Amino acid sequence: MVRPYKVKGFKRKKREEVYDEDEELKEEAEDDERETAAAEAGAEGEEEEDKRRAEEAVDELPGIPIVPTNAHSGAGVIVILERASLEVAKVGKTYQLLNSDDHVNFLLKHGKDPKNYRPDIAFQAILTILDSRLNKAGRLRALYVKTEKGVLFEIKPYARLPRTFKRFSGLILQLLQKLTVNASGKREKLLRVVKNPVTRYLPLNSRKIGLSHSAERMVKIQDYVNNATNNDVNLVFVVGAMAHGKINTEYTDDFISGYPLSAAYCLGMICNALEQKWNIL
Repeated sequence: MVRPYKVKGFKRKKREEVYDEDEELKEEAEDDERETAAAEAGAEGEEEEDKRRAEEAVDELPGIPIVPTNAHSGAGVIVILERASLEVAKVGKTYQLLNSDDHVNFLLKHGKDPKNYRPDIAFQAILTILDSRLNKAGRLRALYVKTEKGVLFEIKPYARLPRTFKRFSGLILQLLQKLTVNASGKREKLLRVVKNPVTRYLPLNSRKIGLSHSAERMVKIQDYVNNATNNDVNLVFVVGAMAHGKINTEYTDDFISGYPLSAAYCLGMICNALEQKWNIL
């Protein structure tokens, strides 16, 4: 009579242990559900925060700063850089502005002459004209650049471009891909691709002058700007921004020459001559 009671008591104890184990598993499951819900809520909050920060970052993307200039209502000057070597290609997995220093093998592989890919010429010429006293005094009306591929874009005179060639290459890459570059913190387009021909943007009362060492006429630039036009006529200077070759002279009224000089040096002479002509301090 003793053994059945032991068996029965043992079974009752086993049931109690099983019951307690089920309760513990249930509590653990409830804790897991609460932790999962809290994690999901935290993830949603982080996602919303990341989205908000991304929107703020898009609104605050850096653009090009604006340089204050003194506007002038009198005659001014327009500069056109012809045949600039600004060409974009996919090198490896990224698009890059081709130049003769970094892409020699790529250019030779595609049957192109590396010495013709000199975007640094346009870079130096653009900085020369934008940094001049002529521009700071508000006499530069517009700056146009036409590439070898025929792409024409405008640079506002009050735009402050990057000072290093690497950052300049990134800016031109952005321009040729997106067709515009806005000002920093504003929606104003400081660089933009425009339709050809460039003559549609030139004023009627303007004299268009081309510079090239291959022209027959050689002049002293100071005497030329003093005597060639009146003070109320806008001057348009067309300068080549390529390593070799000639510029298009179909729309120029005059074609003057000198020594075979760089585009930056030619623009420096023009700026100095006009600054003396218009008494710009």
